[in-house]
Amino acid sequence: MFFRYLKVHEQCSACELELHHQRADDAPPYFTITLVAHIVMPALLITERLWHPPEWVHMSIWLPLTLALTLFFLPRVKGALIGLQWAKAMHGFGGPVKD
Repeated sequence: MFFRYLKVHEQCSACELELHHQRADDAPPYFTITLVAHIVMPALLITERLWHPPEWVHMSIWLPLTLALTLFFLPRVKGALIGLQWAKAMHGFGGPVKD
C-alpha cells in the first residue's frame, strides 16, 4: 500500500484499486499518540512505583521507547484507517458518486 514510509500508492499493485481517494490526514497521528501513551504511561508509572529509578534512567528508557513505538505503529494505523475507509465505502472507495 505504501511506497515510502507514509506515502500511499495511487493504486493497488495487486488488484488495481485506486487508493488516491483515501483521506487519512491527521487521524493516524492522533490514534498513534493515544495508543503509544496507553502503552508507555502505565509502564512508566509502574516502574516509578516499584523501583524509583533516577530521572536519567526514565529519560534513557521511555524517550527512545516512545519514539520507536510511534515509528512502528504510525504506518500500521494509517493502513488500518485506509482499510476502514475502504470497508465503509468512504471518500470515493464505494464507486462512482451518484447525484
